[in-house]
Amino acid sequence: MPLGLALNNHGVISSRRPPRSLPRPNDWGFTLIELMIVVVIVAVIAMVALPAFQGQIRKSRRSEAVAATAQIQQAQERWRATCPQYATAIPTANAGDCNVATSGLAIAAPAGARYTYALAAVTPTGYTLTATAIVGSSQNADTAAGAPCNVLTVTVTNGSAAQTPLACWSK
Repeated sequence: MPLGLALNNHGVISSRRPPRSLPRPNDWGFTLIELMIVVVIVAVIAMVALPAFQGQIRKSRRSEAVAATAQIQQAQERWRATCPQYATAIPTANAGDCNVATSGLAIAAPAGARYTYALAAVTPTGYTLTATAIVGSSQNADTAAGAPCNVLTVTVTNGSAAQTPLACWSK
């Protein structure tokens, strides 16, 4: 018989080789191109997902600042209920004597705070509370609806609070 020809199961000469039952060991696994395609797909997914993830992290950290400003506002109202004007300092220990030069709200900054808090323009009828993102933190890049959210401000006048930028305060 010529080379490459064989008898099949029916006794007929055929040029077809019988099928292998199992692949050879060197046929198992992935090719380099298949692996590179998977790497590219993972990279594209990461490029899309990572910025969205970081944005949600900033938003959750901003909610910490919103909660802290609400806590300071409540402490100011408690102070004002017994004193003739709002407190001018946040961290100073409250001596209970309504002397705004020596007393304050006695509220400690939250652990791991990403914002600093300050009171300004304090009068008997109002004040301005500012939460400013710590320089160098990722909160400096925080935005909502195109508005920068690295500085959050609450202005209280005659018991009414106005928050700016408004887009940063929404839930």
